[in-house]
Amino acid sequence: MIRVRVAGGVLLVAHLALVAWITLRPLDVPWVSAANLRPFAGIRADLALGPGVAARRIAEGLGLLAPLGVLLPMAGGKLAVSPLGSLIRTVAAGALLSLGIELLQTGVPGQVVDVDSLLLNTVGVALAHLAIVPAARARLRRRAETRRRAALPREDTAQGRTPTIPRVGIAP
Repeated sequence: MIRVRVAGGVLLVAHLALVAWITLRPLDVPWVSAANLRPFAGIRADLALGPGVAARRIAEGLGLLAPLGVLLPMAGGKLAVSPLGSLIRTVAAGALLSLGIELLQTGVPGQVVDVDSLLLNTVGVALAHLAIVPAARARLRRRAETRRRAALPREDTAQGRTPTIPRVGIAP
């Protein structure tokens, strides 16, 4: 189990570094659009551009932080946990991280705050968590149970019945 936690922690740090590089690097653009603070306005604008462009932009929003839905529980390393509690904690952490990124983007040239990014990132975290974590935890629990059973000493039943001693009377 420690290997899963270590791998989760390493992958989490690597993913967060990649997300920081993608979202917080200054962009050299000729013009910058205004910040989008109206929910779903950016998604509606993307849909107006056509299904191909809309699908790509929505998939980018869903996919940016989606690995956190798996990496956060993986780094936590608990197998016996409430599925709903795990989902709520993971989605809340993903939403707070996305909010932090959006707030940090206010000071980065060429980056624009978009509330739709916050929504899509949070939904992406939730979808990834729901798609992978419950099945992975169940598999890891089965594997741990199998290992625990293999480590227990087995009773040898092939030796037959236990011998009995006939009663002997007590001498006077």
